[in-house]
Amino acid sequence: MHPATKPPSDGARPARVTAAMVAARAGVSTATVSLVTSGTTAGRVSVENIAKVDRAVRELGYVVDGLGSSLARGRSNIVILVAPDVSNPFFAKVVDGVRTEIGASFQLLISVTEAGQMPSAAVVRNLLSLRPAGLLVDAPSAGFLAGLPAAGPMVLLDTAGVESDIPSVDLDVAGGAIQLADHLADLGHTTLAYLDGTTGTDTFRVRREAFCRQALNRGMDVVAQARTTIDVGAAADAFAAAWPQWQRRGVTAVVCSTDTHAYGVLQEARVARLAVPGQLAVTGFDDLPYSESSSPGLTTVRLPAAELGRTAGRQLLRLLDGAELAGEDPAGHRVTLRSTLVVRGSTVERAAVRPGGA
Repeated sequence: MHPATKPPSDGARPARVTAAMVAARAGVSTATVSLVTSGTTAGRVSVENIAKVDRAVRELGYVVDGLGSSLARGRSNIVILVAPDVSNPFFAKVVDGVRTEIGASFQLLISVTEAGQMPSAAVVRNLLSLRPAGLLVDAPSAGFLAGLPAAGPMVLLDTAGVESDIPSVDLDVAGGAIQLADHLADLGHTTLAYLDGTTGTDTFRVRREAFCRQALNRGMDVVAQARTTIDVGAAADAFAAAWPQWQRRGVTAVVCSTDTHAYGVLQEARVARLAVPGQLAVTGFDDLPYSESSSPGLTTVRLPAAELGRTAGRQLLRLLDGAELAGEDPAGHRVTLRSTLVVRGSTVERAAVRPGGA
């Protein structure tokens, strides 16, 4: 046995356990170790040898150097998701959708920044040194995309307001905002306030501008706006500070850019003993799980987060398989997912759901 492959005799583990050490302990070849640890043993390795390798792996604490072997092939097995604010609960569902599609073949790495901040192109360029198999970018700005180098297979998510030839999966946030404005107008509201997020992404701008345009078309005034990070406490504080002035201006409905903001408003409305929706209607965007069971249930624009992640994952896998999406039917290159207004008790006394909303 070569000295370099001989396992330690005193029971201590070496600083780095190699496949050759596992092979020596199990009494098999390194090729057999590779087959077992990669899960490709069918018809190639006996049950007895699989058990030997598994036992040696446990005893020696062997960890497969997946990154090293992937880099030897020119790319890693990493998929990077760049998101503007992973503190937003919406992204947990997006991430779950992505992972459902890319499966165990790829490791998902999330680029995290300060709350309310978009990762810079410079940060992503550093991540590209890992040679990721592909890149997913959520809610990018035109400037961010312009600063990215050629990064290989890439899919954009929620690109409202951004023109790009890169394959994308979008949310119809403008359509949802219009539905929301129509709903409040139909209820007789005329004076509104808008609580926005501080994340400087076009998807928030598009939903805000679409809502305000439709509100104006329907004879409503958005008389005040405020902005906070996507945080219940921050939203509650912002509403508490602004409400005395908003009340004097006759505001009867607060439209929030996310459900998380709306939870903060509902919290402070209870503190102020405001009847919701009798004295104040509250709405959001996202349709997070808690929105159905909040008190009252939250009227919101349902944005299909999990479907967004799944569809983006499928798009990326097609690119990795060599599909030329840009040359296919436009529906395969740029997919838009429908948003739906879900009406609950925060705007009407009896919770209801529009056709197709539940």
